[in-house]
Amino acid sequence: MTIAETGSFTVRRAADAPAPSLPPFGQFIGGTFVASSSASTVDVENPATEEILTQVPAGSVEDVDAAVAAAAAAKAAWAAKTPKDRSSVLLRIADIIEANRELLETLESANTGKPAAVAEDDISSAIDTFRFSAGAARAFTTLGADDYAENHTSVIFREPVGVVGVITPWNYPLLMAAWKIAPILAAGNTLVLKPSEQTPLTTLKLAELIASEVPAGVLNIVTGSGRVVGNRISEHPDVDLVAITGSVGSGQKVAANAASTVKRVHLELGGKAPVVVFEDADLEAAAKGVREAGFWNGGQECGAACRVLVHESVADRFTDLLVREVKEISIGAPGAGEDAEIGSMISGAHYRRVLEALEDIRKDGLTIAVGGNALEGPGYFIEPTVVTDVPAGAAITSTEIFGPVVSVETFSTDEEAIARANETIYGLAASVWTTNAARSLSAPRRLDFGTVWVNSHLVIANEMPWGGFKGSGYGRDLSIYALEDFSRTKHVMYNRG
Repeated sequence: MTIAETGSFTVRRAADAPAPSLPPFGQFIGGTFVASSSASTVDVENPATEEILTQVPAGSVEDVDAAVAAAAAAKAAWAAKTPKDRSSVLLRIADIIEANRELLETLESANTGKPAAVAEDDISSAIDTFRFSAGAARAFTTLGADDYAENHTSVIFREPVGVVGVITPWNYPLLMAAWKIAPILAAGNTLVLKPSEQTPLTTLKLAELIASEVPAGVLNIVTGSGRVVGNRISEHPDVDLVAITGSVGSGQKVAANAASTVKRVHLELGGKAPVVVFEDADLEAAAKGVREAGFWNGGQECGAACRVLVHESVADRFTDLLVREVKEISIGAPGAGEDAEIGSMISGAHYRRVLEALEDIRKDGLTIAVGGNALEGPGYFIEPTVVTDVPAGAAITSTEIFGPVVSVETFSTDEEAIARANETIYGLAASVWTTNAARSLSAPRRLDFGTVWVNSHLVIANEMPWGGFKGSGYGRDLSIYALEDFSRTKHVMYNRG
């Protein structure tokens, strides 16, 4: 690959990184790993070393059909289980992940290039997701019975949707699988899941580890491309709902395919999160917050704090603080130390897309205050980058780069800040930084985003919903709202006459 001149950043590399424990080869259908109907395979790469870890099957339409059939055959028995019984299964899954934490962290890092701190957080969050959903399954209630028409008693039932098709992304492989699997199973559904073809390993490993705990057919995993496997899942007539976390383009394709069978869709799509820093903000805290939330997971995060709007009166001071923070970011390959903050980009293709975006930034005449270059290989590493003096309407303010790139633009009035923050097509997440109590209440209400933090960014709790507005999709992951999304409402009215 082409290497640009680099500045003060270097990549720490492990002399002897632990070898990952790979999952079995095959599709996970009906409670066991089976041979794919396709002889084709997909290479799975370690993006921090550019070495091929293994291959997985490039699944076929026939593989999806078999998985859907297994899920359909299992759905009645799973739906009939009590919330207590489903909760017990989810708690056992959480315990299994906990017991295999080190194994899963090592495998996740090897498949994604994540540093240890990010991989550890991913696995911890996956454990908590299953434990929360286990509790939510038993606390999920609805309206009680009552009379709303003369001589008739109405009862509302919350039922499983049925078979749920799931498509997960490459940036948080196991965590995003957990975000879908846990509430889907808690609500009484069965599922067929397609992990990203780039990062399928921890999802497959999870299936291997929990195969004896989950009834056959309740969880099925088919690896392969979105063009084949994802399309078939989203159009399959026996899939009752399809849920995807991915790009806007992928979500549009899923929704279009789902329309042919009038199935429900659950879309958690892209983001371009504005960070609005008012003149009274704690600037040091804001700069640290952007360092943490803008570059977490190498900026490969749909809620990343990647677009800063700062009041013109404090812009210079804030920018100086941010650049100072970013210059201290450590970059490391998996196994190179617990304090590494940024790992590699997920793939050569994505690495090149981010570098092309940086080249476009240079062509637009914008100022790169720090970073902006590739780092010497092996591996797909890019320096953490801050772009300053960004004018209103510049391409970088609306384009989701999905890499370690944060832009800084200024505003004059509160009205301008809110209007500019809202001008993006995305509506996933935003944050407000202020010490003014009235502004801390009013500004979030005016921002058109599903989550708005005040004086923090990218803090997520399983008790609270996650999902967006506008181009970022609809439906909610996490919280009791996720169980609602994966359920359906039935009204039964009894005639007492």
